[in-house]
Amino acid sequence: MCGITGIFHLETAKPVDPARLRKMTDSLRHRGPDGSGIWTAPGVGLGHRRLSIIDLEGGAQPMLTADEAQVISYNGEIYNFQDVRAELELLGHRFITSSDTEVILYAWRQWGTDCLKRLNGMFAFAIFDQRTKQMFLARDRLGVKPLFYAPVSDGSIVFGSELKALLANPLLRREPNIRAVDDYLAFGYVPDQTSLLKGVKKLPAGHYLLLEQGKREPDPIQYWDMDFSQRSKDSAAALEEELIALMRDAVGSRMIADVPLGAFLSGGVDSSSVVALMSEKSRHPVKTCSIGFDQSTLDETGYAEQVAQRFRTDHRSRIVAADDFGLIDTLADHFDEPFADASALPTYRVAQLARENVTVALSGDGADEALAGYRRHVFHHAEERVRALVPQSIRGPALGWLGRVYPKADWAPRPLRAKSTLMSLGRTGAQGYTDAVGVTTAARRQAIYSDNMMRQLAGYQGEDRMIALMEQAPARNGLDQAQYADMKMWLPGDILTKVDRTSMAVSLEAREPLLDYRLMEFAARLPTNLRIRGGTGKYLMKKSMERYLPKDILYRPKMGFVTPIAQWFRGPLAHEARKVAGAGTLSRTGWFDQQALHRIADDHITGKSDNSRLLWQLLMLDRSLSRLFQL
Repeated sequence: MCGITGIFHLETAKPVDPARLRKMTDSLRHRGPDGSGIWTAPGVGLGHRRLSIIDLEGGAQPMLTADEAQVISYNGEIYNFQDVRAELELLGHRFITSSDTEVILYAWRQWGTDCLKRLNGMFAFAIFDQRTKQMFLARDRLGVKPLFYAPVSDGSIVFGSELKALLANPLLRREPNIRAVDDYLAFGYVPDQTSLLKGVKKLPAGHYLLLEQGKREPDPIQYWDMDFSQRSKDSAAALEEELIALMRDAVGSRMIADVPLGAFLSGGVDSSSVVALMSEKSRHPVKTCSIGFDQSTLDETGYAEQVAQRFRTDHRSRIVAADDFGLIDTLADHFDEPFADASALPTYRVAQLARENVTVALSGDGADEALAGYRRHVFHHAEERVRALVPQSIRGPALGWLGRVYPKADWAPRPLRAKSTLMSLGRTGAQGYTDAVGVTTAARRQAIYSDNMMRQLAGYQGEDRMIALMEQAPARNGLDQAQYADMKMWLPGDILTKVDRTSMAVSLEAREPLLDYRLMEFAARLPTNLRIRGGTGKYLMKKSMERYLPKDILYRPKMGFVTPIAQWFRGPLAHEARKVAGAGTLSRTGWFDQQALHRIADDHITGKSDNSRLLWQLLMLDRSLSRLFQL
């Protein structure tokens, strides 16, 4: 697990300044504290920061083949590298190290871009082939590991594991991307399809980019995608056994490491399932850790302790204050782009706790997206049944009108909070689901934008990205479409970004066995009633795990990491709310109506309305802009 950087001249083989490459590489020191290296040749340079996990002595990078024809800088883990190595050895290749890095090099030499189809893992890597003068950039299927790249003024492409590596290159143009601001406010993160800096791109999940000296920059090529258009015809019992087998294999393959290994344990279904399967595989007690809060309504450590006792894990927990907002600046530094998922704070804390004892930790991320585990999936599935019964020509005018006049009642019992449901039913499924996953609506964003910002956006709305993904999805129904869009936007943009940045901030490798692509492909083929049944999401997974876990763990309401930001902005962060609305960085952009921001801050602080999520978004945007553009 590491950080990678590189410089590649497309036009002519200009010399690469090693000092500039070193500066880019050193900006990622937190991702790889165990070692560093750079390699240069005419027109190309690769940098690497290493966190040693496998083959501690022989896996240094950048790594060259024995004849020095190919060189690689690589971030990630290939879980089936031993199988791929055995296949390559039968084809005549010989290996010097025991690392997965060398396997990728010879896989490229043997199969070219088709090597990606054989690799099961999380990765972002760059291979320069001195024979063909090609630079091969690739990212794993689900986007667990990030890769940023951008053209700069000297005709080169610069790339790195984080945006800060590109920012360390003085030739990078720093100009804000206005549309990405709207994307961020719509969803709470900057999607993988864009960047807050104009000209900067993120290599999409499941894609590669093949650069060649003397040729123009091409578009990325997709080598893998989720497909919800097929359905398995196997029995529920057979599918249950297949799911367990896939999960066992995914967990077991991710337990290979030459350093201490453990797991995050929240006491929820996903992390508990991972720990159960780890315990089945391990000869020794699994090292687990969890974070709790000093507010009982937010604390899940009791459930984690119950699972830890069941599987006799070596468990550690730590209680942190619910007002643990002192990490704001730390997180802004590590995320670079604005990131408004406040659960990043406790995620950082649990990664910090894990790193005290282990270097690798398995997490339960991915099951909700693959198996329809979010409450919004259950609601959307139910709404789609209504949409199927009532034509849009009737629903739109009638239910849309009811939604507009129905009072907003966040204080009322859930069955009486019908406003959002009515509004959603008045729209298409794609529009309704996009609203459900959004943070700040288009109407509310427009109410806080300045006239100049509205002119620059020229009608652009961030929601259009997700709506298009749903409408174009390889899917059979609305639930399929929603899960596909989550895989393309929410998963890499929010969940995986959060886990990557917080774990790498403390030099911890996080592995997500439930994101094994074979498990993802299996889940996409499941009949709808094995994903959602009787108002329960992740039905088949919960059913299959009944042999391991008690029902009060499997079927309790989902919590997740919750942070009390509403109270923060009425208490210790009230001054930050007023600063964002007044003299902060946002005021110098000219993008916002300052009077509107003042009303939002004042109404929240006085208790007139709950504007906490928007204030949190604005605060994190303010912090990010001040770092990226020195505003």
